[in-house]
Amino acid sequence: MLSVGTLATVSGVASDVRAEDLTVAYFLEWPTPNQFAQAKKIYSEELGVDIKWVSFDSGTAMSAAMASGDVHISFSQGIPPFVVAVSAGQDLQIVDVAVSYSENDNCVVRESHEITKDNVKELEGKQVGVPLGTAAHYGFLKQMDHFGVDTSTMKIVDMAPTDGAAAFASGNLDMVCGWGGALRRMKEHGNVLMTGREKEELGIQVFDATTVSTAWAQENAELLSKFLKVTADMNAKYAGGKANEMLPVIAKAAGMDVEVAKDTLDGFVFPTVEQQLSDKWLGGGTQKFLKEVGDFFVEQGTIPKALISYDGTVDASYLEAASKM
Repeated sequence: MLSVGTLATVSGVASDVRAEDLTVAYFLEWPTPNQFAQAKKIYSEELGVDIKWVSFDSGTAMSAAMASGDVHISFSQGIPPFVVAVSAGQDLQIVDVAVSYSENDNCVVRESHEITKDNVKELEGKQVGVPLGTAAHYGFLKQMDHFGVDTSTMKIVDMAPTDGAAAFASGNLDMVCGWGGALRRMKEHGNVLMTGREKEELGIQVFDATTVSTAWAQENAELLSKFLKVTADMNAKYAGGKANEMLPVIAKAAGMDVEVAKDTLDGFVFPTVEQQLSDKWLGGGTQKFLKEVGDFFVEQGTIPKALISYDGTVDASYLEAASKM
């Protein structure tokens, strides 16, 4: 996994060859309806190309893989790693909203410390495992800022959620942050400081997007729109009463037990295409949130500078084309 500092040195490189096959980045232990299409090879059938699905531990690593041209589409990349990448000059774009999940990304404090909202300052001086440059990192910084905790006193270790969960279980960390299956394992040894609803009230939005290299997307517009169409169809299928049929397939593709996958999915929201194209999302709300994240990261010293505007990093035209297919 690459840290923020490492990522900032990666230049934006994209393939200039029209796709004959497709490499898609995704997360294990992150069940989504589109994994039904992944497992059943529906994407390959509809797009007419061979698709290689590659799992990643973090959104920062996805950005680096897109920069090198090793990955064409990142499905469910977190917003903070996307902001870090484009703020550093990487030419990426958000083309749809993959999933919203305020309850499925959080930080957990070791239960034996008995730290609650009333004594959060006791976290100062503690050791924390955080995947830097990710949604979990952003949420950690916002929560600590809200509670007035001086993070400069903490030992913050850059750790992928799976590694953080293992270290937390071994007693090597006081606090750990992550998502998905790793977060579930973290909760076995500690407690969250804030619920998803409480975080949203602070303005901590937690959602992922489908992201691409701008140049690759322009050269493969129809292919990309077809990909987004299949994704939207799977979301509609899952919401339309086919969840029980799809769940075993999704769970297997995600590397999870069926019941655990169901519990995780129950905490997810998959906006419809119509909702995504509204002002709340790709019609302006997402662009505004990207700017808020960028400016906050500058304030925290996470990145050296933010873009003046993030409007150019969102392109809804491919999703609009998908809605007409």
